[in-house]
Amino acid sequence: MSTVSQTPARRSMTLAARVALGAGAAVILALSLRGAWAPIANMLGAARLHAPDLALYAAQSPAVKIHLATALVAILLGAVLMLRRKGRAFHRVAGWVWVSLVAVTAGSTLFITSLNHGKWSLLHLITGWVLLVLPLAVMWAKRHDVKRHRRMMMGLFYGGFAINVFIAFLPGRLLWQMLFA
Repeated sequence: MSTVSQTPARRSMTLAARVALGAGAAVILALSLRGAWAPIANMLGAARLHAPDLALYAAQSPAVKIHLATALVAILLGAVLMLRRKGRAFHRVAGWVWVSLVAVTAGSTLFITSLNHGKWSLLHLITGWVLLVLPLAVMWAKRHDVKRHRRMMMGLFYGGFAINVFIAFLPGRLLWQMLFA
């Protein structure tokens, strides 16, 4: 008797498809909640890429400056970590640096409340998720549970950063203003 399962293999969406679907849903939800189709269309029509407006960055609160700087470095380092071989000394050292950057990035959002007039917004739910999952992912790495560690770190990188970068570049947001307005 064969030990091979007789049930057909179930196909699941790739991570890239999930990220794209989630980003698209987030944008549609954000736009539908605000009813901002016309102003966004106007901003998109006038958008021209230019060198970053560093005066705009300098005018931000320390929490926003820290958040933006650590997020940008974490995205770059995370991309390197995704492309390089895992388990080597570089991965371990760079991984700890990345975890520190992500923790500071997420922690700084607790002090950024300007989007919702001094209150936390729905985006702060991502902060809670990151601050919960990040230590778990480190714990799983220490326990050599590579599958869980990989899944959580990839989720943090793609979900926590790729989707948020997309949201950060929506017209009217700081990165949009720095680069396109």
